[in-house]
Amino acid sequence: MRSIRRYLLRTLAITLVVAGGIAVTAAYLITDHELEEILDTQLSLHSRIVAGQLDPDATIDDYARLASRMGFPEYPAQLYRDGNKVPVSSSESGTKLYHEEELKLVLGFWNSDGSPRLLGGKWKDAGPFPAPFEEGFRWENYDGHRWRVFSMFDVASDTWISMGLRGSFHDEVVERITWNNLLPMLFLLPLLLWLMSRIIRRGIAPIQALSSQVQGRSANDLRKIDNPVPQELIELRQSLNDFIARLKATLERERRFTADAAHELRTPLAALRIHLDNAQAGGDQSLQKAYVGVERLQRVVEQLLILARLDQVATASRATIDLYPIIAELVAELWPLAEDRDQHLKLTGLTRLEVRADDVEVGILFRNLLDNALRYTPKGGQVEVELALWEGLPQLIVRDTGPGLPDALLEKVTERFRRASGQGTTGSGLGLSIVSELVQRQQATLTLSNREPSGLEVSVRWELPT
Repeated sequence: MRSIRRYLLRTLAITLVVAGGIAVTAAYLITDHELEEILDTQLSLHSRIVAGQLDPDATIDDYARLASRMGFPEYPAQLYRDGNKVPVSSSESGTKLYHEEELKLVLGFWNSDGSPRLLGGKWKDAGPFPAPFEEGFRWENYDGHRWRVFSMFDVASDTWISMGLRGSFHDEVVERITWNNLLPMLFLLPLLLWLMSRIIRRGIAPIQALSSQVQGRSANDLRKIDNPVPQELIELRQSLNDFIARLKATLERERRFTADAAHELRTPLAALRIHLDNAQAGGDQSLQKAYVGVERLQRVVEQLLILARLDQVATASRATIDLYPIIAELVAELWPLAEDRDQHLKLTGLTRLEVRADDVEVGILFRNLLDNALRYTPKGGQVEVELALWEGLPQLIVRDTGPGLPDALLEKVTERFRRASGQGTTGSGLGLSIVSELVQRQQATLTLSNREPSGLEVSVRWELPT
């Protein structure tokens, strides 16, 4: 499992870099578009101003004077007459370069037929700049450079006017703006990563503190965790406390079960040893008593094995089953035991009753109910098993004519090793505990009640199968 801190730091760093890259790219594209619009506006505005200054009756000398002002050192303007170049004398004021960026802005004039009339210095090195063919903006390649050109036709002077800006100027401005936005982000990136690391470390500190609280405890320390935690960890703390509570209850139940089982086994073992010693000394009746003790020990061990199996299996597979064949088979299996005790065992009620349960667990549940009823019913007594519907719900009822239970013990008899006192029948005190456990696993309801004049009635009621 990866570290949460490293995962967050790496993910946020990547997100920050990607978001910064997207922001810079968007800034570049937006700046490129907006700057193009601004420069286009400047080109069109300046072209209009120049067109407004043209004299419709201007002579070649007028254009010569204009050419002297448009030229730069090493880049004089070029004047044309009838398609031929005309020498131009440049004055000092006209050839002075105030800023090197001026070389990237050029002005040109063409006759109505497309022949050049006057071109700026940068538009004549590779031959006359291409003549305009329509008004508006266009990109033009000339002398290895891209030019953004605006052209318009002045009707009064019968002249095409084009003003161009070299594309490199536009690109340089966009790049400068983009770098000016990017450089602060690059300088701030290490600081932001450090701040994110500190924030993440501070944010997960409560998780580490909670982990330390649990890790530092001994195996016997099952106290609730009551240290304050952030709101996001309240459910985790509650889940841990619930788990600790369940673990504490389980351990307590196991300790009590172990102690009770040890006590329950110690008594018959001690009695068995005494009976065997007496039998060895010649007591004939001691062997019979030892045999009864072995039977009791065998039953306790069997019941303990069943409880161990139930504790290991968290949930049972439930399906819709018919109770009658399961109950009928177990009644037939225990019939000889009832005959040996002169007991009357009968199965009544419905011959088909569907419930949502596990067939194996239902068999264990009913065997314990019927075995208990047969054990505590005296000779000549009666045990009745009934399958019925109660308010539309399927239920299994086992009635006997035994001594019943004290009213105070009816709700506690399902506890492990809990037995009514003063009964002559041997038992482990685990039968009804197993029944109660299985009833809970089957999501059914267990009810115990005394009968008149004597006896016990145990009913198990299931929900309707769906």
